[in-house]
Amino acid sequence: MRPTRTQTTIAIAWVLFWMLMITTAVQEYLRDNDHGVWKPILWETSSAFTGTLLIVTQRYFTRKYDHLISSPLRWFARQLVWLPAYWVVFVPIAFGIRHAGYILAGDTYTHLAWPQVFLYEDVKMTVYFFIFTTIAFGVLSFHAMLDEKLRVERINASLREAQLLRLSQQLQPHFLFNALNTISSLMHSDVARADAMLIQLADVLRATLDVGEQHEVPLELELRLLRGYASLMSERFADRVHIAWHIDESLLACRVPVMSMQPLLENVFKHTVERRRQNTAITISIAREDDVIVLRLEDDGGVLSAPGATTAKPSGIGVRNLRERLAALYGARASFNLTQLAPAGVRAEMRLPCVS
Repeated sequence: MRPTRTQTTIAIAWVLFWMLMITTAVQEYLRDNDHGVWKPILWETSSAFTGTLLIVTQRYFTRKYDHLISSPLRWFARQLVWLPAYWVVFVPIAFGIRHAGYILAGDTYTHLAWPQVFLYEDVKMTVYFFIFTTIAFGVLSFHAMLDEKLRVERINASLREAQLLRLSQQLQPHFLFNALNTISSLMHSDVARADAMLIQLADVLRATLDVGEQHEVPLELELRLLRGYASLMSERFADRVHIAWHIDESLLACRVPVMSMQPLLENVFKHTVERRRQNTAITISIAREDDVIVLRLEDDGGVLSAPGATTAKPSGIGVRNLRERLAALYGARASFNLTQLAPAGVRAEMRLPCVS
């Protein structure tokens, strides 16, 4: 349970519950006695203290299993191991407090034989344990539902922004104009190349439509779009760019965020290739490291705003959108970094979970 309004409400309800228990015990005691009202107060406060201590301890050590809330049987199994602690610990602590209180008051605390006390109190503690655990499960499930709702909203918001980027940045008019202009110029000198480039442009547009409203697509489809874009841009800068591909074919079924690599390649062309006269070497590699798929895109001429260091800051709307989508889809299981290479060049690296 997180330190929020919900936790504060539960704490207040807990205090009110024990105040009710104390009040009830006092009223029952006064029916048969006209003095010594401190006794029922001591009984209930010792129970309240011990019960609260057990609950806080249980939550402290089982909080790490909150991620299992979507698997109730596994979550409850982790909680159930604490039930014997309630059986063993409650009576010594609660009754120890009562005995100490009576001694300080110059009285003697009498009760049933210890086996009967343990049996009676352990039955109560079992009911108490299951009530608390069920309430905790309900509260955690409620928060998990809210977190999932927020995650879906963030994904949808990022997807909408990605769709706008696809229209306004990734396939913006100047890109289409340049591609068509290159095709037009080739028509007079190399019809075969012009025809191939036109087919490639059509494939890029078709691949863009194929991704539709999806948040993730197989790596194979993402590469289809990326290769198409790379082919068109390489044709435009035929004498100024060379792209090397190192792809682990066994990863083609892994799902990756839609339109995640194309903005990175576009940044290289926009900020490096277009601004250099010499040739730019670009390397695109995709490999597996344990259960992580590593996607890298490197060039040998780019420069970050903070040379010589890894930057965690967004580098344009496309990169910012990518970071937000990675966080929404995978949380801490995914990462993205831009690294300045020496003597020049930039490496963009994504690490995503992949279990296929």
